[in-house]
Amino acid sequence: MNFTEDGGVRRINEKKLITLVKKNNDKKAAGEIVKFYYKEIFAYVFRQTSNEELSKDLTQEIFISMLKSLGGFDDEKASFRTWLYKIASNKIIDNYRSTYYKYVTVVDEFEEGLVGYENDLEESFQLKEDAKEILEIINTLNTSIQQILRLKIFGGMTFLEISSLIDMSESTVKTKYYSSIKKIKKILEVKKNE
Repeated sequence: MNFTEDGGVRRINEKKLITLVKKNNDKKAAGEIVKFYYKEIFAYVFRQTSNEELSKDLTQEIFISMLKSLGGFDDEKASFRTWLYKIASNKIIDNYRSTYYKYVTVVDEFEEGLVGYENDLEESFQLKEDAKEILEIINTLNTSIQQILRLKIFGGMTFLEISSLIDMSESTVKTKYYSSIKKIKKILEVKKNE
């Protein structure tokens, strides 16, 4: 069994693999699931952290959590992919709340300050700072808003997928998303005018 086939066959194989892991604790089946989703989840995490080592660590934690809680997965409530993204989103939020993250961020900023940047890097540095500032604003929002923004912006999910994932109507998800985007833009404008 592998996931390289078309979507319908993939979903059938995915279901079989999940069943094998749930019922028999099949390590090979678990490995296949991880192998298939690893790059996608790593990319989702990396887009939010911009730190390769941290992204690898978080991705590993996400798959460990997935395997530990696979018994609670219900394909009637959400697709496996959507469920996995929820785990990923929660791990990322937990990471940003942790004191470890705050320490690593301060150390990284200090180290970046020691390394002089050249003129041609100035623009990419500014883009990175803008993205960092946006992430910092997102991190101050309540958890449900963070989830919506992260799943939409970094996970590329549709409003319908997000609504099924977090048990909220699609229209409510859209409203919260767009009002949060407006709020973030206002905060950025105020900061730039200071």
